[in-house]
Formats: sequence, C-alpha cells, structure tokens
Amino acid sequence: MDTQTDNQVTDNQIEEYSDRWFQWFEQMPGYYSNFIESAIIILILILLRFIILRIVNRRSEDPAIRYKWRKNLVYALSFIGFLVIGRIWFEGIAPLATFLGLLSAGIAIALRDPLVDMAGWAFLIWRKPFDVGDRIQIGDNRGDVIDIRLFKFSILEIGNWVHADQSTGRVMHIPNHEVFDTPIANYTRDIQFIWNEIELTVTFESNWNKAKKIMDEVANEHLEDFVKDADKQVQKASQSYLIHYKYLTPIVYSEVAGYGIRLTLRHLCDPRKRRKTSMVIWEDILDRFAGEDDIGFAYETLRVYQNQIEGKKGLKPE
Repeated sequence: MDTQTDNQVTDNQIEEYSDRWFQWFEQMPGYYSNFIESAIIILILILLRFIILRIVNRRSEDPAIRYKWRKNLVYALSFIGFLVIGRIWFEGIAPLATFLGLLSAGIAIALRDPLVDMAGWAFLIWRKPFDVGDRIQIGDNRGDVIDIRLFKFSILEIGNWVHADQSTGRVMHIPNHEVFDTPIANYTRDIQFIWNEIELTVTFESNWNKAKKIMDEVANEHLEDFVKDADKQVQKASQSYLIHYKYLTPIVYSEVAGYGIRLTLRHLCDPRKRRKTSMVIWEDILDRFAGEDDIGFAYETLRVYQNQIEGKKGLKPE
C-alpha cells in the first residue's frame, strides 16, 4: 500500500510540473512579442538620437551647445524608453505592481545617497544654480564646471596651491547632493564680473595725494570699457534680483597703516582674468611711480623718530 501511495504522489507531482511547463510554453509567444517590441523601441530611440544630433551638429558649431544636447538627449530618451518598455511588460499585472512598490520603498532606504544625488541632478537641471562653463565655489572647492551627470558633477579646479584663481589641472568630482547642503557661489552667472582690490602702501613723507591720483588714472585707462559692460549686466540682473550698485567706476581708498599710508584700489574685473588685469595695472603703477621723486613705497621697518629734528614746528618741545 505504501508503495502505491508513493507512486501516486510522484505521479501527481509530475502532472503538476507538466501543467506548469505547458502554461509557461503557452505564454512564450507573448514574451517573444514583448522582446521584439522592446528591441524595436530601443532601435527607434537610438535612431532618433542619431538624427537629432546630426541636425544639431549641422546648425551649431558651439561645443557647449552640442554637449548639452548630447547629455540631455540621453536622459530624455532613456526616461521615455523606460516608460514605454515598462508599459509593454508590466501592463495589467497588479501583483507585480505591488511588489515593485514595496521594492522601491526598500531601495529608497538602502540607496538614500544615490537617490538624493538624482534629486540634486534634477535640481541642477531645473533651477540651474550653475551650468557647464560656469566658474563656481561650493564649500572649499573652486573651479570651472566641465560636466554634470546623474550622480555627480565635475569641475576643473582653480586656486589651492596655485595663486590668483588659475587652474591646477585637477578634475574634481563632487556628488550632486552637495548642492542641498553646501552654499554655492557662482562667479559668472547673471553678472559676469567680480570686485577686486589692489593694495599698496607709501611712506608718510610721500605725496600720497599724487599717488592716489595716479592709481585712479591707471585704473580708468584699463577698465573704462569694462565698466560700461558691467553697468548693462547690473541693469539686467536687477530684474531678477535685488541688486543695486551706485558706483561701478574704480575708486581708491586711503587709510593710515602702521608704517605708511595704505592706498586700496577697488575695481571691477573679469573673474577669469583677475590675475592678468592686476598685473597690467600693477606694471603701469610701478612705471608711473618710478618717475616720481616724491613717492616711495613703504615697508615694515624699525625706525627711530626724532621729534626735535623731524617733527612739525608746532609740535617740537621748547
């Protein structure tokens, strides 16, 4: 009896497995159809991307525009393909939709950082605090943005051990979620200039008024055209931000330092040409000062001052 029972159980199992295999074989034509439709959609999207890029490349020679089209097309077509192919495979399968919902919740918890990076990417694309080509500072990192991707953006570093905002040659990759946690400074968005200052100190005996006038003349000679452009930028930016500059022309401030009269030239400059602009202004100032006998640079020294000899008459002791 036991042997007959075991044989019956085995036969039942075989019949059950056979039914499952037949059901799977019956569903195979549907899977084949889904595979074919998915492949056709992928080929169409690839062809569409190729055609659009050909049109863009013919109409524009700007590398920045071509780059943006290439990047944005990949994201847009991938999203469209995911929706269309997903509809083919998962349409009408309620239990699978429930399973995917639970799975997505688990993934959201386990992969928090990558998902926040994706949210950061959406923020960068939508709000555009900076774009490819902008010069930015985020935290302690400064550089020119050279790439923006789904999980990170890349900058060509400036500064660090190199002086005056020039490139170090290093490419830095920063996670997109940093845009939510770290202040961002943009050197070139909306207003493409920054304020720069050049300081020098002349001795107390120097004709500091003449030195101040020379500095002002040199600055105006080099920055006259740039001030006009900056004024247009400020007027345009004031439509979006509460920005107001009363004076954009260079100005020289004077103050007493510990060992002389400090003169500070405050002026506008292109953020990518700050070092060159400072060099040109400095060289002209040095040449002009060299021809003046009553102007001398001051530096930290130890000096013995004799009031009876050097002091003013009204301040000398009797």
